[in-house]
Amino acid sequence: MEHQHRSFSIRIFLAEGNPSGLKFVEKSNWIGLGVVCPRPRLSSVKDRIEFSRAAVYVLIGPSDTSDLPIVYIGEGDPVKGRLEDHHSKKDFWTVAYFFTSKDLNLNKAHIEYLEHRLISIAKEAKRCKLDNQNDPSAPSLSEAEQSDMEAFLDEMLLCFPVLGVSVFEKPELKPQQRQILILTNKGVKAKGYESEDGFVVMKGATCVMETVPSIHSYVIDLRNDFMKNGLLVRHDDQYLELSQDFEFSSPSLAATFLLGANINGRDWWKTSKGVTLKQLQEKAEDNSSSI
Repeated sequence: MEHQHRSFSIRIFLAEGNPSGLKFVEKSNWIGLGVVCPRPRLSSVKDRIEFSRAAVYVLIGPSDTSDLPIVYIGEGDPVKGRLEDHHSKKDFWTVAYFFTSKDLNLNKAHIEYLEHRLISIAKEAKRCKLDNQNDPSAPSLSEAEQSDMEAFLDEMLLCFPVLGVSVFEKPELKPQQRQILILTNKGVKAKGYESEDGFVVMKGATCVMETVPSIHSYVIDLRNDFMKNGLLVRHDDQYLELSQDFEFSSPSLAATFLLGANINGRDWWKTSKGVTLKQLQEKAEDNSSSI
């Protein structure tokens, strides 16, 4: 069954009147409540009632050695104590995101289930470096409770991208109405397409093993991360292969990653007729300006 996008509204309340401060996230017709807490604000806001509830949380921070963010996923009842503990013991994170229930019906088993599912989804998407050392098993829930938590999870996963969190997302399996582009150079063969957040390289794309000395160091680190988590596997004696679709932040990063050299992807990704991505974009701009 193909995924059908549906319209919905999200309300983001700036609790401190500051875009960089505490935020509350509510979705239409949903009992959930999302909280976005920048690390520097934790000590000032932790005594609010929302922090006294059971919640599943996600800590996110930048990596010094990779384009992939570092993520830790956990649960707490109440969530306040867990966040305080991570504030004193974990250095990497800059923002905490947590979801609780406005009707106070989330219990320990519920948030443990949500934690388990988020960790599984993050591992499958492979768009972050998980800081979790353990892989918690799913708690025993009744069929009805499990169905309720899957519905709650679906709503959370709709909210995360709106908040700029993409670590749980995988590219659409069947991209609709996308212009498929091809990259062929140095024996590399790859297909991909533009997405809302960057450029998706499709599963099976080959990648050179060696990189030029002048390549950006973060690309080397990113390649090493891919090999560690199984996103890049050996194709033959000369090439590696992408084991699943992956969304890069730009067509240039995608091309540089595959060819092992600093490349302008807009010139190298082409249609089967040789039209470059740059030409496609310029044509689209001309068409929109003439309307």
